[in-house]
This record gives sequence, structure tokens and C-alpha cells, in this order.
Amino acid sequence: MAPKPQKRKRTKHAKTKMPLPVAEEAEPLNMESMGHPEIYPLVLTTKTQEIFNCRVDEDVTEEQPYKLIKKEDIFADFANRAAVSDFYPVKKIVQEYPGDELLLVYDRDFKYGLNFYLIGTEEGKENYLNPPELPEEQEEYKDHIPEETYIYKPPISKPWVSLGSEKEIEEESVKESTKQITYMISRKRSEFGAPIKFSDQNASSVKDAYIECTAYPDKNFTLKQLERDVGMQVVPQIKETSTQTRCVEIALQQNEIMNTFIHDWKCLAEEEGTFGDKTDTHLKEYQSFTDLHSLTEKMITCVSWHPVIYGLIAVSVAVRLSFEERVHFSGKLLLQPSLILFWSFSDPIHPQLMLESPDDIFCFQFCPTDPNIIAGGCINGQVVMWDITAHADRIENIKAGGSRSKKVTLKPMFLLEPESNKEEMYIRHCAVSSIESGHRKVITDIHWLPDTFEINRLGNVFENRSGISCQLVTCSADCTICFWDIRPQKAVTPQPQAEKKKEESIEIPFDIPSTFLHLDLSWKPLSKIRLSKGETTLDHCPTKLSLSEDNLLYKAQEKILAQSKAVKAGEMNPYQNLENALNNILKPIDDFCTKFFVGTEEGEVIYTDWKMERDPETGRFMTKKPVSLYTVHDGAVHTVQRSPFYKDIILTVGGWNVAIWKEGIMTGPLLQSCCAPKRYTSGHWSLTRPGVFYIGREDGYIDIWDLLEKTHEPAQSQNICITMIMYIKPWTFSAKQQFIAIADYYGTLHILEIPWTLSHPSTNEVSSISHYFEREVKHLEYVEQRKNIREQERREMELELEKKKVKTFQKSKEQLEAELKMDYESYLELEKNILSNLGLTKVKDSKSYMEFI
Repeated sequence: MAPKPQKRKRTKHAKTKMPLPVAEEAEPLNMESMGHPEIYPLVLTTKTQEIFNCRVDEDVTEEQPYKLIKKEDIFADFANRAAVSDFYPVKKIVQEYPGDELLLVYDRDFKYGLNFYLIGTEEGKENYLNPPELPEEQEEYKDHIPEETYIYKPPISKPWVSLGSEKEIEEESVKESTKQITYMISRKRSEFGAPIKFSDQNASSVKDAYIECTAYPDKNFTLKQLERDVGMQVVPQIKETSTQTRCVEIALQQNEIMNTFIHDWKCLAEEEGTFGDKTDTHLKEYQSFTDLHSLTEKMITCVSWHPVIYGLIAVSVAVRLSFEERVHFSGKLLLQPSLILFWSFSDPIHPQLMLESPDDIFCFQFCPTDPNIIAGGCINGQVVMWDITAHADRIENIKAGGSRSKKVTLKPMFLLEPESNKEEMYIRHCAVSSIESGHRKVITDIHWLPDTFEINRLGNVFENRSGISCQLVTCSADCTICFWDIRPQKAVTPQPQAEKKKEESIEIPFDIPSTFLHLDLSWKPLSKIRLSKGETTLDHCPTKLSLSEDNLLYKAQEKILAQSKAVKAGEMNPYQNLENALNNILKPIDDFCTKFFVGTEEGEVIYTDWKMERDPETGRFMTKKPVSLYTVHDGAVHTVQRSPFYKDIILTVGGWNVAIWKEGIMTGPLLQSCCAPKRYTSGHWSLTRPGVFYIGREDGYIDIWDLLEKTHEPAQSQNICITMIMYIKPWTFSAKQQFIAIADYYGTLHILEIPWTLSHPSTNEVSSISHYFEREVKHLEYVEQRKNIREQERREMELELEKKKVKTFQKSKEQLEAELKMDYESYLELEKNILSNLGLTKVKDSKSYMEFI
């Protein structure tokens, strides 16, 4: 049996990448125990096989499993890779080898435990390359050696020798220790077979009829305990002593009750810095932003807080025009820039950055692994990418007081000092997708896929090779959902010299980063999904979507902050070199949920799968049919969002009502509100309270729902503006201060402070809301069972009616005549009674009338 290969030292060198001193080098492992001291097993990785041209099944095969390697090539590998070299464990053997070439053999069957082995002596190399031939006499002798045969030898009986086991059997056997008691019961001969009568009798009224048998110790019977199991453990003797114990206990109690090192005046200032008290329930206006420099009337289409920089918020604006008006004023609109504005609490008038785009942006999102990367969706169906890494220092210095620390004190507007730097900073986009291959209409929603996985063209899920978010998903009014990959999809081929000169002649503006230059105007979606309506040729029109991993993005803030610090420290930005990870092997992820929720323009909520399936008729890969479809909302769906506390709870807002869903429950929503007085336009979950969410209306009001207080209607409503609310986005500044951004149709961004009651959860609120959802699930199951029972009863009633109809047709002629005769006689009786009551006939007349009949 071959000894186990010692991989531990190899792996240790590979991790640390530090060569060990010569004094600590271990002796190389050989096969001396198997009779081959000249053989040294090795593990050669794919990289090493390519360096020494000994690739498995290409350079070394089963027919020719060996390769001669020069010593100088191995020494060169030592110089390049040091302890990382796969030949490092046999470095001493290579140095002491007398020849110039060493023999490396491919161990296909792992005879010596590893995939290769090195022959460390000249004699062993010659014996392998030129094996000695046996003399003819030995060959003949070898052929005549008889095979050994096995002869069965039956066992021989031997006399039994006692070793004391019979004593143990005798000790374990049960023996009678008490004398047996004998009872004799007699009866008269005449009473045998006589009838017996039992009757009730009062035991207390008859003498000697009631005898009490009380327990008493019997001196003639004793129970001796022969064996007992007792567990014992040796412990040291314990002695309790105390020195000033009372004083120490008082000091510890004081430390538990209050923090002795707290700064009282600082805490007092923080309490005063928050507006209102714990009894307030209304949102307080904190600040507002409006673009005063825009010449056209614009509305806010999307809002997003900066993931790392506190007090910085980005909004996208679009012209307030209908489709016909856009066509009419298309020439003038080309002269107006389409922007994403960055507002800071320190300057409510001047935007800090303005991102330019080819057309109006209707949705955008910061990259979850690098906040300097931004992706947006245009009204013309194009996806736009920005890289603001070069301007990161500028937007970080605009915080109140110019401090770079995380704990920033937000000041009211009247305490802000004017800044001297008011220049407008326009940033052009890095790349834009191809018009021919992308969406045909406005992009209504965009999401980054998390850095934990990636998908291919067929929708299969794999481990992320790059370790960063590199893929996007968008939905559009053209009835399609597209997945995008920002990495180059094809290997770079060598270009002719003429094309290189032509590219060099094209000058790239200095203010445009080259991060996504390979995508510009040639970016195509990785895969495209259509939500078919089934038998018709029409498709569903998606407006919003929510993936199963969206709730992870709520908890990625600390990770983003750590990565941004690493980039500042001098490490290379991974988005500057996206081709490196494309050579890694894709590793599939099993048991990954590829289903997601989609809201449509018709008010439908669809639960479907992004994986493709092969059509059995055409053989092409097509989108799967939706798992479930519900028409709950009576208008377009504006919000589809997962709860930040429960990954399987989804909030949908559209039309005049709100619905809450649970993933995996196919019978309907857990909660469906009644019709509101005004149409709902947006919504968002609370970031700190699992039972609270905010809903915006078209009349400028915001409905605040608290499921702990009410589940059939909003807990309160508050007026924010005089026009339609377009977007809602809360943000947590600190444990004591939270804000909510509300954008309206007139282009104003309202920043309001969330009161204490809506930002701080009550005790066990997470479990209470979870129990509420579980009760609603059981209620849905009960309703579904009742529906099935009613359906079964309806079918049984229909069957009974059918049976009665069949019986009616199966009656005989005699039965029909008898029934007709009875009906006629009852009619005559009724006629007689009516005539007699009216006095028109007498009794005799009636009798004669009956006789006549």
C-alpha cells in the first residue's frame, strides 16, 4: 500500500509564498517503503505542466508516460516562483543529481499516491528507460513454476479448559432467597356447580365486610443489595475566602446600571439635536432640493442615497412631457442635457455632481461592490454606465465641516456656511449599450446582481468568478427582461496593423474614464426574457421586478465601505481589469432559487423563472411559463420590493391598493388593502421596523402603515406636497436619526426626519410580525380548503340533479297516467271548494256534479 502523500508543506508554502530557510527543509518523500528509494512522488499543477510541456493526455500519455526535464529549467523555475514551485519539495534531490536531465513519469493510476513521480538516480532512470531482459533459462523456469493451491484443514476438537467463566455465570444466575409460601383453598362438595348470584352490598353496614390492608415491614423477608453502580470523580478541595467583597459587588452593580465613562454634556447635545420627542408620530420637514438652473419643467424619476458618503443623495430628472409632446419638441430636447444630480445637505442650491446621459434617465442604481460605478436606464431603452472614481475626493469633502469621519453632525440650513467652490461639475458617461440589441422602450427598473453569483446565457447559476458585481438585470415597457454583463465576452484577438493605427487616431476625451470603453455602443444583453401570456401572441409588460437576493443589498453597506477603503489604500480597482477572472472555471451552484417577482403595467403580479427550457417541438431554448399570476392591482404596479427583515415577504404597490405576498404561497396575497381614495404611486419598507412601510399617493399625501397597530388601513396619513409623489427612499443616518426622501412630480426632493415611534422597533416586533404572517398563511390555507369543499358540494348537487332528470324520463306509462289522474282530482276538489265558498253551487249539486263526472 502506497503511503499517503504529504501535501501539508506544499500547501503551506503556496499560501504564505515565503521560502523556508534551508535548515528547516524537510527530507523529500520517497518510496523506500515500497522498495523504490529512487522514486519521489510529486503534484504538478496545470500551470507547471504548461511550463515544462508535460500536460496530461497531450505531452504525456498512457503509451509514453515519461518526460526528460533539464536541471537548468527546474533551477529557473526555482528562481521565478521560489517555494511556490511544484519541484520545491525535491529541491535537494535536483541539486545533488549528477546528470543534466531528470526523468519525470506520469502516474496515471496513482500507484505512488500522486499524479507524477521523479526518478532521482541515474541507475533508476536507465532501468526505467531500458529495463533489463531476463535470461532464457529464467523465463522458462518462470513458466514452469506451479501455482500454489489452498488445502482445507478441518478444525480438531480439544478438551475444554476452565478459565473461571462458570463462576461468573453462577454469580449472575438468579437464586431463590426466601421460602415459598403454600396456600390451600377448600370448598364443600355440595357447592360445586351451584349457581352464583352477585349483589351490591354496603361494606360499612356489614360486620367484617370491609378489611383494610395496610403496609407493614415483614421480618421474615429482607432484600439485600448485591451490587450498586456509583460514579465518582476526584476534585480538589474548595475554600471560599473574601476580601472587600461587599465594596466590589457595589462597584460592579453600579457599572451594570450606568456607564460611568459617558459624556453627559455630549449626550445632552445629541438629544437636543433631534427634532421632536418619543411621542411624535409625524414626519418633520428637514430640507428640500430643487434644480433652479433648469430651463424646462422636470420631474424626479428615481432617488438613491449614496451607500458610503453620508448626507449625499442622487436623483434623476426627466422632462414633464407626454409621448406626443416629446415627439413635437424633440429638436429642442436635444439641446437640454439629461442629468443625474448629486445633492448634499451642506448645499441645498448647487448640485455637487451632474452625470450626463444620452436621454432622460428613469431608473439608476449604485454598484453594490463599488459606489463609484453607477448604472442607469434611459427612456430610449439604452443602459448607461458612469465611473466617478476620479471625483470621489470632491464629493467626500462636501460633507458638513469637511470632515472625513463617519460620525457627521447634520446641521439645519440656517447654520450652514456658504462654500466658495460653486463650479458646476458635469461628468460624461463611460459607456452606453447598443440601440439595435437592447430595449425598444423606456427602461422602468434596473438592479445589480450580488457578487455571490453570476448567470450564463441560459439562466444557469454559477459562483462569481470575479468576486465583484458584474451583471445587471433590467425590465422595460417593450415586454422584455434583459440580463447584462459588463465584462468583455470574447477574447481579444490580435488586430491588423492598419486597424491599430486607425484606433490610435481616434482620440478619447481626457475626462472620460476607460473603465467600460469596451462596452460603448456595442454592449448587448447576455440573455433576454419575454413574459408570454400563453395562448395569445401578446406578452406581459413588466414595470418593476424583485430578485430573491435583493434583501442582501440592504446589508452590504459595511462591505462597500471596506472595499472603498482598500481602493484608497493603493490596491488596484477590480473594475479596471475585468478580463482576469474570465479564464476561471465556472462552478455551478446547486439549489439556487432562480424565481423572481414581476409587476406589470396591467396590475398583475407574476412569479416566474429566469431559466430557459428547451421547446420539445422546435428544440429552441425558450422562457418558462410563469409559476403563478394574480391580477390584484387595478393599475400599473409601481413598487415590487422585498422586506429587509424577511427575505420571502414582498410588498407590491399599484393602482388603488397595496398587497403583501409570501414567496412559496400560491393561493394569493397575505394582505390586500381596500381601494384608497387616491391612486398609489410609490412605496417602500421601513429600514428599521419590520411592520412599517410608506405609501405615496397622487394627491401628495403619504400613508404610513403599521401592522402592529392596524392591518386593514393606514395608521396615519400626512400631506407632503401638492402634487403627485414619484419616489420614496428612506435612509438611516444613525441610531437616533433617520431620514426619508420623497420626490414629487414638480421636481422637488423633500427630506423629512422620521420620528422615534416609526424608526425604533418595539420589543419582539420581528417575531410578532412573523407570527402575523404565519397566521395569514394558515387563513389562506383554510379559505382554500373551504373553496375545495364548496366546489365538491356543488359538483355533488349537479350530479343529483342530473340523476333526477334521468329518473323522470325513465318513468313508466302507468306511473305517468296515475300522476296525471291525481293532479286532475286535486284540481276538481279545489274547484268544488271555491264554488261552494262563493255560494254558486249546493252540496247536492256538487254531488251530482261529481257523479256526472
